[in-house]
Amino acid sequence: MAEWVQNLMDSMGYLGILLLMILENIFPPIPSELIMPSAGFAASRGDLNVALVIVMGTVGSVLGTLPLYYVGRAFGEERLVKWADKHGKWLTLSGKDIRKADDWFDRHGTKAVLFGRMVPGIRSLLSLPAGMSEMPMPKFLLYSAIGSGLWASLLTGAGYLLGENYDRVEQYIGPIGQIVLVVAVIAAVVWFVRRRREQRQQPG
Repeated sequence: MAEWVQNLMDSMGYLGILLLMILENIFPPIPSELIMPSAGFAASRGDLNVALVIVMGTVGSVLGTLPLYYVGRAFGEERLVKWADKHGKWLTLSGKDIRKADDWFDRHGTKAVLFGRMVPGIRSLLSLPAGMSEMPMPKFLLYSAIGSGLWASLLTGAGYLLGENYDRVEQYIGPIGQIVLVVAVIAAVVWFVRRRREQRQQPG
């Protein structure tokens, strides 16, 4: 993966960074923790300008959020509520749960998008609830850009400083994304089990 990323950037330069960061948001197996440090390493060699690397990485990351945002927007809260009321029983999920989650995102969505863009494992997924809750596009783009810019700057700077050892960034940060996903799965399982118990305890 590292060699493919490096070869693409060597051949396409800034456009390669843009395309890779768009794809990273749609296909998470392509990690930003490898793309941006690699670009930072190229900047340290004098092949690329570090400021333009960060700009292109940020723009690519923001553009990459749009497909899932529009999927969430097209699906929408009301459709999800109707689906949950009709088919969600086996998941212990109801339309009321969906509305509660949507209300939470309405209150805290800006912080979730801003800080979530810097958390491996959930960076891309946050676009779905943002779209489903119909977060206004300007607000979504603004907070995505700020979070993505900070993340791109951090990774680019790490690659710039580490030089040929830029791949260590992915080695250290990559497992964090896996831990986040595991924690999310465990939390979902705990919630599921509790809801099942509550339903069984409810009279008739």
